[in-house]
Amino acid sequence: MSDYGGEDDFGDVAGGEAEVPYYEEEEVPEEYEPEPAEGEEHLQNGEEDGDNVIVSGDPSAAAKENVKSHKDKKIPNDQRITTPYMTKYEKARILGTRALQISMNAPVLVDLEGETDPLQIAIKELREKKVPLIVRRYMPDGFYEDWTCEELLQ
Repeated sequence: MSDYGGEDDFGDVAGGEAEVPYYEEEEVPEEYEPEPAEGEEHLQNGEEDGDNVIVSGDPSAAAKENVKSHKDKKIPNDQRITTPYMTKYEKARILGTRALQISMNAPVLVDLEGETDPLQIAIKELREKKVPLIVRRYMPDGFYEDWTCEELLQ
């Protein structure tokens, strides 16, 4: 018997026969996969279908004529428009990358003179313009400019 009005745990009045609720199991519908029409091959995402290859579902990706490849988006060195000064963010990234390379036993391009700290060696290489890295600056329209560390002023 319950403390709430004389009903037991199943909701019936005390002394009556308990009724167990009955739940019907829901049927799970099977996924529908249309069969390919006759003569048509079923292609998965990323597979080629003749000349038109659309990796994503973007309809604008189908226009192949006006899409430039990655190499076509490089701005020639004589037409660069960005400043020839290295930003503090580019400097930090270059020093970190080069210090990591040096710590992983990459060849050092300057005289060490007793230096053992990879970051100090990277700073010395940058000061002497011997860092073998290229800074790639992307423009808002997707084009990019490449600058060597020799060309950039600090």
